[in-house]
Amino acid sequence: MPASRRFLPPEVITRVGRLELLARDIVEGLLSGRHRSPYCGQSVEFVQHREYTWGDELRHVDWRVWARHDRLYVKQFEENTNLRLTLLVDASASMAYGRQGETKFDCAATLAACLAYLVLRQQDDVGCVTFDERIVHRVSPRNHPGHIESIVGALEQTVPREKTSLWPVVLEASTLFPRRGVWVLLSDFFLDLEDLQNSLRFLRSRNHDVLVLQVLHEDELDFPFSSPTLFEDLEIPLRVRCQPAAFRQGYWAALNRFLDSIRAICARFEVDYFLVRRSEPLELPLRKVLVKRSRQFKLHRGRARR
Repeated sequence: MPASRRFLPPEVITRVGRLELLARDIVEGLLSGRHRSPYCGQSVEFVQHREYTWGDELRHVDWRVWARHDRLYVKQFEENTNLRLTLLVDASASMAYGRQGETKFDCAATLAACLAYLVLRQQDDVGCVTFDERIVHRVSPRNHPGHIESIVGALEQTVPREKTSLWPVVLEASTLFPRRGVWVLLSDFFLDLEDLQNSLRFLRSRNHDVLVLQVLHEDELDFPFSSPTLFEDLEIPLRVRCQPAAFRQGYWAALNRFLDSIRAICARFEVDYFLVRRSEPLELPLRKVLVKRSRQFKLHRGRARR
C-alpha cells in the first residue's frame, strides 16, 4: 500500500477536512498567518509597553518614553503568525501490539500524518520525531505541500522496537526545534510516569502548548481474554501464563489507576489529554482534538479582546 494511503486514509481526510488545528496559546512562527504572536514584526498593532529586561533587543526600546521618564521600556506588538506543530510518535516495542496494519503504532502514525496534513494545508509548519529510547527519525519543520511526503516517509521507515524513554528524547528534540509552538505526544505511555512528568514540566516551562494522545489497543482496555493465556512483555523479558478471569477485576483496577495518573499529570501542567482506542474510527479522536482546540482558541481570543 502506498505510504500516502496507509497513513493518510482518504475517508478520514474527507471527514475532518473542514476543520483546522488552532493554537490555544500565543505561538511564535516564521511566516504571517492566522495565529497570534507576542513578537514584534511587520504588524503595526501596538499592544502595550513593558519594562526593559536584560536580553531584550535595543531596537524594541521606546526611546521617547526613555526621554520622558528616564526608564527603559520596550514596545510590544501583536502580529499574526503561523503555528509550528511538532509531532512526537512513540515507536517503542509496546506500540507494535496488534495485528499487522492494525497496531498501536499504525494508529498513532495515521493520527500524526492526518494532523500534519491539516496543518500543512493551512500553511503552517510541521516537524515530526519518531522515538523509542532515542530519536529514530526526525523531520525538520517545514510548511510546503510536499513536506507531507517527508513526514509520511519517516513514519513508514520506522519499525517499533526497544524500550520507551521520553525525557531524553524531549530534551534533544527541544534543542532541534526550539521555537515555541504546539507539541503533540502520541504514545501508549507505558513508561516511568516521572519520565512523562519531567517532559511535560519542561515543555510547559518553555511555553510550548502540549497535547497528549494516549493510544491503547482494545485488548488493553477491555481485557477480553477468557481461556488460559500466555502474556509476554514486548519491552522486557517477562512472560506470565495465567487464567485471565482470576485477574480481570484486578487488571481493570490497575488500568484505571494508571489512566488516572496520566490524566492527573496532564492536568497539573495544563496539558490537553485524549484517550484513543485503536479500533475506533480515526476521525472521532481527530474531531475531538480539533473541535476542542478551536473552541479554546476562540475563548482565548475573546478574553484577549476584553
